Amino acid sequence: MSRERPNGDKRGGRRGAFALALLPALLGGPALAQETPDPSQAEPAPSTASNPLARSPSEPATAGRPRRSAFDAPTALRGSGAFSAPAPLGSGTTANPAPSSEESEEPSVARLPRFRSATSLPGSAATRGTPARPSILRLRAAPPRRLGTATRQITQTRTQQTITDLRLTPVIQTPVSGVPLPAPILGLGLPNAAGLLLGTALRRPIPADTAYAPLGIRLGTFTLLPAFTQSVGYDSNPDQIGGTRLRPSLALRSEAELALRSEWSASELTAEMRGSYLEYPQNPEASRPNAVGTARMRIDVDRDTRIDLETRFLLDSQRIGSPDLGAGGGATTRPLFATYGATAGVQENFNRLQLSLRGSIDRSVFEDAQLGNGTTIIQSDRDANQYGLRLRAGYEISPAITPFVETFLDTRVYDTPVDQFGLRRDSDGIAFTAGAAVALNSTLTAEISGGLQHRSYIDRTLQDINAPVVNAALVWSVSPLTTVRFNQQTGVIETAVPGSSGAFTDAATLEVQHDLLRNLSITLGGAYLSTNYDGVRIRERGYSATARLDYRFNRWLALRGSYIYSTLNSTVPLSTYEAHTVLLGVRVNP
Repeated sequence: MSRERPNGDKRGGRRGAFALALLPALLGGPALAQETPDPSQAEPAPSTASNPLARSPSEPATAGRPRRSAFDAPTALRGSGAFSAPAPLGSGTTANPAPSSEESEEPSVARLPRFRSATSLPGSAATRGTPARPSILRLRAAPPRRLGTATRQITQTRTQQTITDLRLTPVIQTPVSGVPLPAPILGLGLPNAAGLLLGTALRRPIPADTAYAPLGIRLGTFTLLPAFTQSVGYDSNPDQIGGTRLRPSLALRSEAELALRSEWSASELTAEMRGSYLEYPQNPEASRPNAVGTARMRIDVDRDTRIDLETRFLLDSQRIGSPDLGAGGGATTRPLFATYGATAGVQENFNRLQLSLRGSIDRSVFEDAQLGNGTTIIQSDRDANQYGLRLRAGYEISPAITPFVETFLDTRVYDTPVDQFGLRRDSDGIAFTAGAAVALNSTLTAEISGGLQHRSYIDRTLQDINAPVVNAALVWSVSPLTTVRFNQQTGVIETAVPGSSGAFTDAATLEVQHDLLRNLSITLGGAYLSTNYDGVRIRERGYSATARLDYRFNRWLALRGSYIYSTLNSTVPLSTYEAHTVLLGVRVNP
């Protein structure tokens, strides 16, 4: 006995008949194949008597199923009842009978959505007893339902990533020796550039393995990294002088270091100071101190504005064969000189355009020199101040390359308007440079620039100086175990040589550091120095070679051995020299 269909199905049949008049009969099947019946409105299963295709629970699962045609798909692609023979409208047979609870289905089929067969319309092939060809849409399983909007996941990935600003990351350097610290080569107080670069300078830290790197001392929001090194060795020429005045001696070197870094989320404060004293028991006049230090503070005002502050100092000694102490090299002691100064500036970013303005002030003071005959060389007339202004504009064409142009203006004013030779050495200078800053991830960082500089003097007897400007700083991590560093800087420094306006200096250093083991590293380095005194025939060329071995027992104790060879060729008598230095010491990082 068959039941009547609900009125909703009758209205659906009338709508289907109306759609047939407008659309081809073949579109009826695909349109209905995409509809998924609501389980809450599922039609009851017809009885076996009224449905010839229905089977009793006692029949096998395959009984009553139509034979597969050439268009049937595999079981995993078919919905339940998708290929049942369509029933004519108004009959008591449903188009898609619901399976009984006792009927076993394949798991892959059970998870697929149920498809409704295309209802046969009057006049169609199904009403004439001919089975309809299954639609191609019935052979495809419905795609899984997508959760959320189409762009939600992509938008979250784009907008909710953590962006690391390198300006907010403190620069951490392990206090282990490396290349010389930045020195004011362009400033006033570097009359002993050969001594600074060719073996007597303090060294920049190089990275150490994290298992042996010192942890430091936490003090509030700061980390202190103190260190002390005591070395003993031999120096063949402590005075760095030629001729027959060589006095080799045992060398005792005591060195103390202190590094400081902040642990702030924005802004940054870093400082690094080193001081040492070289003592020669067999040549006490050659004993001398050496110190250098810098402190830098970066204030992040906002995303595009930054304020930079810096203070610096340098303490060193002049070699007794320096042309500034007389052509005869008659000085018996190494007079000290000191340079200290500060810089303040601001940098503003306008999208890719970077503008910076910095002002600086530096002062140099000199100690008097004692001659062998008891007289004194007065050097107080060399004390001077330098005021500078630097304007720089850069454009970031890519995250790795930022070309820039730079202008530097400075003036040098002496405490004594007229020196002991009757010369007025106050001067003004200007320099134009262009270059690029390169940062290729953490593998290569470099800044290279070149240009011209001009310096004019108040005294008309002193010639103006025109010289090239070449500055380069490169750090290349060839591998996780090997690092290469290169630095070059040129400039015009002051001099006390009569008739000379100034000295053009070109200094370059190269260092290769390789880790043989996690706690054993070797460093090979070389340096070159050229000094040409303008207006006089004084030329100096210097070279240096360094080999150093560092063995770390643990985080706080290390053994260091070093060898330094330095030589200087000069047109001044007694200024040419050659020296060999060997040091072996113990380093403690509390």
